[in-house]
Amino acid sequence: MEYRFLGKSGFRVPVLSFGTGTFGGKGQLFGAWGNTDADEARRLVDICLDAGLTMFDSADVYSGGVAESILGAAIKGRRDQVLISTKATFRFDDGPNNVGSSRFHLINTVEAALRRLGTDYIDLFQLHGFDAKTPVEETLSTLDDLVRAGKIRYLGVSNFSGWHLMKSLAVADRYGWSRYVAHQAYYSLIGRDYEWELMPLAQDQGVGAVVWSPLGWGRLTGKIRRGQPRPEVSRLPGSAEHGPPVDDEHLYCVVDALDQVAAETGKTVPQVALNWLLQRPTVSTVVIGARNEEQLRQNLGAVGWNLTPQQVAVLDEASAVTAAYPYWHQRGFGERNPGPV
Repeated sequence: MEYRFLGKSGFRVPVLSFGTGTFGGKGQLFGAWGNTDADEARRLVDICLDAGLTMFDSADVYSGGVAESILGAAIKGRRDQVLISTKATFRFDDGPNNVGSSRFHLINTVEAALRRLGTDYIDLFQLHGFDAKTPVEETLSTLDDLVRAGKIRYLGVSNFSGWHLMKSLAVADRYGWSRYVAHQAYYSLIGRDYEWELMPLAQDQGVGAVVWSPLGWGRLTGKIRRGQPRPEVSRLPGSAEHGPPVDDEHLYCVVDALDQVAAETGKTVPQVALNWLLQRPTVSTVVIGARNEEQLRQNLGAVGWNLTPQQVAVLDEASAVTAAYPYWHQRGFGERNPGPV
């Protein structure tokens, strides 16, 4: 397993992390991805550790905290062998303050996560979303206090826009508070919006990408192809309401290119899609999920080899879309405004 630095920090993480969204199976939005129980979770963790995948990503809203509890049970007795990443800010329950990035909510949610995980520190704590109703200074000072108290080691965010992240970094620098070193962001061959603004910002500011949904909400599993009926059982029915829309023809063009490269490499479509991400600028780790051992072992096959530059170019061309303004205009001024490299 390859390890990379997380952004500009001195913290190294495996290029693949394991997402625990399938643990528990409770709730609607964040509980419908799977129903992995404690015994199966322990087996999946065993497989990950055997492969050198040591980082496990969770969130308080995954099955209403059950996912964190199951993860804590699965790693019991081997905390020193794993890295724990978790998230908070989304509404946890009906309490008036149990949402957002206020001092009240962050302190309470970190303490609760520590109890569920059975640990006294979190390696990477990320804000699950931007809270526009809490001053950035309140959020960052609270997080810095938690870092200084030893309860959090590194800080990150998720689903921030460029100005959200840049304002936060500027405020942290102004007061000498702990900086965000990670951005957990949606990025895939059919969702390349991350490249427009967030990737150049990450390069400039030293923020590592922690990629979520690298297979495009299940559309790049190899089960969807041109001229074939869509599978009856997939993540698509449950994610269509929340996932970004993708034009069918664009999806088929990307899958056609993936099929071509998969045939050349002898790898599967998902393995090729994941490997492409691992060659993108700023990507520190890609979060993979699995409902069972077979899926996990398949996803682990995305590492230990690299696509050729020619194969990357094929995938780049098939997945390219017109950037939103002003990014398409800026690309015409490449002489003084180059894109990410």
